[in-house]
This record gives sequence, C-alpha cells and structure tokens, in this order.
Amino acid sequence: LLLFSFTSGETQCNKDGLLQGQKIDSPLSEIGIRQSEAAGQYLRDVKFTNVFVSNMKRAKQTAEIIVRNNRTCHDIELVADPSLKERSFGIAEGGRVIEMKNMAKAAGQPLPEFTPPEGETMEQVKVRIKDFLEVMFQRIASDHQDKIQDGETSIPDETDRALAGLPDDGVLNVPVHALVVGHGAYMSIAMRYFFEDVKCPMPRGLDAAQQYSICPNTGMCRFIITLKCSNADLALSDLKCVFINRRDHIKS
Repeated sequence: LLLFSFTSGETQCNKDGLLQGQKIDSPLSEIGIRQSEAAGQYLRDVKFTNVFVSNMKRAKQTAEIIVRNNRTCHDIELVADPSLKERSFGIAEGGRVIEMKNMAKAAGQPLPEFTPPEGETMEQVKVRIKDFLEVMFQRIASDHQDKIQDGETSIPDETDRALAGLPDDGVLNVPVHALVVGHGAYMSIAMRYFFEDVKCPMPRGLDAAQQYSICPNTGMCRFIITLKCSNADLALSDLKCVFINRRDHIKS
C-alpha cells in the first residue's frame, strides 16, 4: 500500500493568521484552489485506488480538485472520515495563531505539545489517527481482496535509492495507492505517531526539525505500508517513509 497524504489548500483564515481547528469550517481561498489544481496536475498520472478525506470543507475541496485532475480515477469515491478532521484547539479557535503561541509560551510549553483549554491533546489526536488507519486498512482489504494473500508480500524498497523529485517517486511495484487529505496540525501529529510510536525510519537527508514541522498547505507526504494478513485479520507489518512535506507541484 502506498499512502499519499496531503494537507488542505490555503483558506482565507490561513492568510489572515487565524487558527481554524474544527469550529471554523472554511472553504479554500483562490490561492488554495490554485494550490490544489497544481497538486492534481502534478499527480494526474498516479492511479489512485482509494481516496480518504476529512469531512471539513477545505479538505474535501482539495481532494475533489486533485481527483478531478486525475486521468484515470476522476470518478473514484471520496470516503469522508471525521477521524481525519483537524486537531481541536478549544478556546483558541477563531483567534490569531500568535495568540496561541503566546499562551504556550506563558505555560512554558513548546507549541506542538501545548493544549489550550477545551482543546485536544496530542494523545487524543493519536487515538483518532489509529482509528482512521484501522478503518482505512479494512476498507482497502475489502476493496482489493484480489491483491491480498496470507502472510506478507515483499515489495522492492525504493526508499534507499535517490529520489528524482518526480510524481512517481516510490510508486513502482506497489499495487494499492491511497490518497488521504487532512490538515496541518493533524498531519504533524501523524508524523510523530509514525516516527516515534511505530518507529518508522526517517528518510535520508531529513533532520528532526523537518520531521516535526507543521505540514504546509498542500504539503505531500508519502509512505509505503506493508500489511500482514492472518486468518482475515490485518496488521501493520512495516512502514517506510519515502518523503514528507514536499511541494514539488508548487515549484513546477
């Protein structure tokens, strides 16, 4: 399974420096639409087999635009899952991002670890991430039974070769391609879960600061996931990171 994860495109709230979280369900700005169109054009030849998306407007719009630009799967089903919605920032939502930074500083905590009153902790978001992965794995197993066999299937490891900065980096010989569209803070915590909890090795050339930075608008991460099937039960067997927070579609 090849997992393509994207954050949503820019909204006016992003531009204005406002914290959206879950309560502010903004649509994409004009720039956000163009970012999503660029992502769709960049990945137009990737044959997505499944698409999962947060049920928030900005993520759904981003996914719809990416899929609409695809040459082979423009009519694929978009599975909206509330487990992918942005982290809740409680009373800080709707305020300026700098205000939450000041709250974290006053509490003596780094911003990613800080939880405003009524907001979600990182551990609570990780629970949602694990719930989503379980649902995704089961859905993919149901949709692609012809590609499943008991035990493990070995896939050539492309993470050790030099990446060319192309849309198909990491795609070779992987039968299932899942597109997941979520949000910046959520995806940042997902990276922590993959690297710290699941012990996914970091790709070459990535330092710890990049590893935990907030994923930018339409930032792309790519992972190769190997699932183990035993008596109809699925389990994560191996996880390899191809890259994180890439925006080659904007450069191109």
